[in-house]
Amino acid sequence: MSEVSILPNEPRIPFPSRKVTRARALAELAILARAYPDAATELQYHSTFELLIAVMLSAQSTDVMVNRVTPELFSRFPDAAALARADVCEVDGIIMRLGFHNAKARHAVAASRLLVERHGGEVPQEREALEALPGVGRKTASVVLSVAFAAEAFAVDTHVFRVSRRLGLSLGRTPREVEEDVTRLVPREDWRHAHHWLILHGRRLCKAPVPKCALCPVRGLCPSVPLVAKGGRMKPYASSFSHDKLRT
Repeated sequence: MSEVSILPNEPRIPFPSRKVTRARALAELAILARAYPDAATELQYHSTFELLIAVMLSAQSTDVMVNRVTPELFSRFPDAAALARADVCEVDGIIMRLGFHNAKARHAVAASRLLVERHGGEVPQEREALEALPGVGRKTASVVLSVAFAAEAFAVDTHVFRVSRRLGLSLGRTPREVEEDVTRLVPREDWRHAHHWLILHGRRLCKAPVPKCALCPVRGLCPSVPLVAKGGRMKPYASSFSHDKLRT
């Protein structure tokens, strides 16, 4: 099973040539923490199972679009046992507005079957067990662990990847490298919060392709601000950036 790149083509996004100091990095994150004090996932769910499926569906799609299809999906299939018995075509018809809907429908049903067979229909709290589910990679597992179980996990999606590099928190060229850099800077108890600070900042201000630096609370510390002002161009991202398992 392969993973596919979800990083958009962002030719005008600059990034700093050097990492910031630890003190500066923590100062940047402290500002983001104050700017987004109630940061949390924007996916709508009522159970850990619903969260898992919603995160799986969010690859190549926005949370807004996922939230439009999940009410019908979960009304028909409210738990793993119900979705495990579902016809893949029916699920596909419900989520067809999402990117890669065919693969997501197959994985949602297959993952539900494994949840029933191996875990009594419950979502496991162990990363290895989560990543063994069809359609679940490291990012999805990290989101479920941190959001549902308050575990010390830091999920890297395209927004977190972009903002972390712009702020100089990492020069990593893969999600795993960015994860390793940021988790070395941030205390373990703040890993799950840092994910939400960075993702919301990326969605609201530090956008692709052009960030709203004039409105940014971190602009006084951000090493990318001068590059944006000059219309700087970034080096190509590594082609290995990927989200989760979408194709079989």
